[in-house]
Amino acid sequence: MTKGRWRGRGALSNPSNRFESLKLEWEEEYPTEKGVIKTFFYEDPTSEILSYNKSPDLGFELSLNPYRGCEHGCIYCYARPTHEYLGFSAGLDFESRILVKTKAALLLEKIFCLPRWKPKLIMMSGVTDCYQPCESHFKLTRRCLEIFLKYRNPLAVITKNRLICRDMDLLKQLAELDLLSVSISVTTLDPLLASVLEPRASKPALRLEAIRLLSSVGVPVGVMVAPIIPGLNDFEMPSILKAASEAGATFAGYSLLRLPWAVKDLFLEWLSTHFPAKKEKILSRIKDYREGKISDSSFGTRLSGSGKQADEFSRWFRCFLHKYGLVEKKKQKINGSIPQQLELFEKE
Repeated sequence: MTKGRWRGRGALSNPSNRFESLKLEWEEEYPTEKGVIKTFFYEDPTSEILSYNKSPDLGFELSLNPYRGCEHGCIYCYARPTHEYLGFSAGLDFESRILVKTKAALLLEKIFCLPRWKPKLIMMSGVTDCYQPCESHFKLTRRCLEIFLKYRNPLAVITKNRLICRDMDLLKQLAELDLLSVSISVTTLDPLLASVLEPRASKPALRLEAIRLLSSVGVPVGVMVAPIIPGLNDFEMPSILKAASEAGATFAGYSLLRLPWAVKDLFLEWLSTHFPAKKEKILSRIKDYREGKISDSSFGTRLSGSGKQADEFSRWFRCFLHKYGLVEKKKQKINGSIPQQLELFEKE
């Protein structure tokens, strides 16, 4: 596809899949209106719903993702390369071709019914957002919450969509049983920056409203200032923590921008288009946080960076945690081939 600015999309192009020697271009991918690319949904026939994590950085062993790909279209999303395992591109395909695990709740209940299963923490949205816009139609996350409640299994949820407030009835019950923690991701308080950085996610004010509403019914809720993009949004960290604390957040965390595989070129392309005058400054600052490298996949440093600048930011972050009465997230505890396209839902 020709490069360009596509309405409601973060990526500007569809780079070749690193696993494929040939590039597949979809005929219907081309916009039917100027600047518009449709979203297509496909049924995911997976027979397994839980993913096991061996990374020491993440703080959870199991995750559940009802969707593969994400409509939010965040240009920085580290999950983009996962779409390449499906034969898609990490670019526009990732945000416009979504695989839907229609049997997610059924598969989850089967696991909980196993005699050997012992309740343990499961993260919802370990990869892609479980409250991305299509959840308002498919309701897979809500059905999974019902199963978590039925079997009293603890979970943590992270999202950047106010849609989570739709399920406050279930979330409240889970919280009353001390089974739930919710993190709302806030990258920036600037709605204009958010509109190009994460085009189909809820606006910053709506995310703060979600924190306020969830905390008002007793749901333990915190804020993730993520990702920190040096030179672009790092200076906003104190104001985000302040706004989240005033909204009712009780804990907070952050993670540094990651640029694995195709994400690096997509992000550089995005910078050249939206912030050409700041591009070199931002790239230089990113390298400051990674000791001269633009990206680092090493466990222990990939989420927080390394070196003097990264250490200073970490200390700065903890100072503002203390100032606004927040607990650091890692100290916050909880007890306890292309499938057939779904015809029932097609969205501009």
